[in-house]
Amino acid sequence: MANYFPREEYHERWRRVHEVMRQRGHDTVVVWSRSGGSYDRCADVLYLVNFYSQASGQGLDTAVFNARGLNAVILQEGQTPELQADEAWPRKDLVATERIEWHHDPVRGVAESLRRRKVRRVTLVGSGILPLKYWLQLREATPGIEWSFDDDLVLAVRRRKSKRELQCMREAGEIMSGALTRLIEGLVSGERETTTAAAAVSRIVEAGGAIHMAPCNHGDMIQYWVRNQLMGYSHDAPKRGEIVRGWMYGPIHEGYWLDPGRTAVCGGKPTREQRELIETNARVIDTIIAAIRPGVSVMEVAKLGARLMQETGAEKDQAAEKWPHFGHSIGIFIETPYIGETMCSESDRFTADSVLGVEAFLARSGVGSSGFEQNFIVHEDRNEILGTTPMIWW
Repeated sequence: MANYFPREEYHERWRRVHEVMRQRGHDTVVVWSRSGGSYDRCADVLYLVNFYSQASGQGLDTAVFNARGLNAVILQEGQTPELQADEAWPRKDLVATERIEWHHDPVRGVAESLRRRKVRRVTLVGSGILPLKYWLQLREATPGIEWSFDDDLVLAVRRRKSKRELQCMREAGEIMSGALTRLIEGLVSGERETTTAAAAVSRIVEAGGAIHMAPCNHGDMIQYWVRNQLMGYSHDAPKRGEIVRGWMYGPIHEGYWLDPGRTAVCGGKPTREQRELIETNARVIDTIIAAIRPGVSVMEVAKLGARLMQETGAEKDQAAEKWPHFGHSIGIFIETPYIGETMCSESDRFTADSVLGVEAFLARSGVGSSGFEQNFIVHEDRNEILGTTPMIWW
């Protein structure tokens, strides 16, 4: 099995991360990630050394196992990155570094490595990932080390994608299009949510990808994100004339995420009010995307989104309250900055070769709720939509 990314790609990633380390004054860095069946916190270690643990069971510590699902990469100026893995026999043909250690207790492994290095100052990346229990263990095991924290150190490099990463996300867009299109087709035709979700997810699995959620809703519950809060899809089927909404998100290809969504009407024949609601929402998405170019202020686009929603007379549903923004960067999971007036800074700017998701939710009393999201690559002169699933379904 050949790696999707060549070793040279990882060497370039290391070079760029080390450059940021020097700029920020970090000599030694420990980067934590969590995998073991969970995808939302695996990004930094996967990005640096192509390691993803299958050892699930975090928190169920025993006399042998501790901190299962947690892994770390130790970065030090002038040295090859070192993987500290939580499971036996990491695949040397897959892992992108030659320095590999594994332990049933990765906290102990990291502490022992740092003591051997005789370092006095270490920066931790992943304070939102490493649980307090294990941070206290790590600190106690390294009494001579002065710790600091810099959680976006690797993310600062990850935001700008390489040519190979962009190609990976194009391929993810093709896979996702087949799945999302099948999901919406099923809802429009009146299939049960479970039936259409199963068919859509199978497209991704057959392509070798993974899915995090396939949330659906319709009809009398459309003001809520999903009907079944545990699974995201229910055994209910939409009726003709009801608004339907479907989203899909997850690590679609080689760990890279996409999260597009669509709204339509079961039966494909909307009322005038439904048509106005859904088409207006789609136009908001298109207008926001058209405003995004490298160097443009994220805050200004966030203000544009808020102004557009005000002009439409939009009301809020649960999704609009859950996500008070108009999108975000995306790569190996969701990335910052968010396109929201309260969630970005005046200094944030869009960059070329980044990937974004633009989303918006619009509700009308007596009509229902709609939502859309498009994923795309930001280029110097244009934005490249990832996928071919139609926005409008009539």
